[in-house]
Amino acid sequence: MSSRITCEVRTTAPVAVVRLAGTLHRGTMRSVHHALTEALVDQPDALVVDMAEVSVEDRLALSVFAATARRAEEWPAVPVLLCAPSPVAARWLAESTTCRVLPVSADCAEATRLAGAASTPRMRARLEPVAEACRRARELVTDACTRWNLPDASGPAALVLSELVGNVVRHAGTPMQVTVTLRRPYLHLAVVDGSSAQARAGGTDLRAEGGRGLMLVRELTQRWGSVPAGPGKAVWAMLPAT
Repeated sequence: MSSRITCEVRTTAPVAVVRLAGTLHRGTMRSVHHALTEALVDQPDALVVDMAEVSVEDRLALSVFAATARRAEEWPAVPVLLCAPSPVAARWLAESTTCRVLPVSADCAEATRLAGAASTPRMRARLEPVAEACRRARELVTDACTRWNLPDASGPAALVLSELVGNVVRHAGTPMQVTVTLRRPYLHLAVVDGSSAQARAGGTDLRAEGGRGLMLVRELTQRWGSVPAGPGKAVWAMLPAT
């Protein structure tokens, strides 16, 4: 069994395309997952996985694509599309309860075109780690909710994003990129900073600075979390887009 698989990332703005070549099995899943999550760090509008040169030796290894899609749904809130799988791989994908929800195209050019055309409403801002950043973050999400006609989400989203940004100001102290994305049925909030220290909610000491704020994030959101992003991390949160 070959243990090699290569992953080439190329950007067809605003879409990231990862071309895989080699053998996919449980021994090479980890390197594929790493390459796909690395491609998400630049926050493309979609991720297309080119499987034209992939030989799938273990159908269970296809779960790496479902895992990547779940990760991408949370952050950076983008779709994952597969293209040009072999007939055997296509059949296994269709039969898999975890993978059959993934869009699959026989033609990669068409998949890239479709991914680029499926525009997702998104607003971004680059902020410095200063006290004013919280106010600017609230203004950004309020503006987004107004544009997208989400009046009920505006207040909770502003509180959540303000806390995520404030956490960077208090603890990370690095410049940050703030992103607000509408991918129904959720409004997605994300803050990417330059510190690898992971944010956590629900610590035993609620008196700690930021402790109550992160618990508020947990209370107001459907889901939230923190994942590595390049040299730093992305802290994301999902609220119902009502």
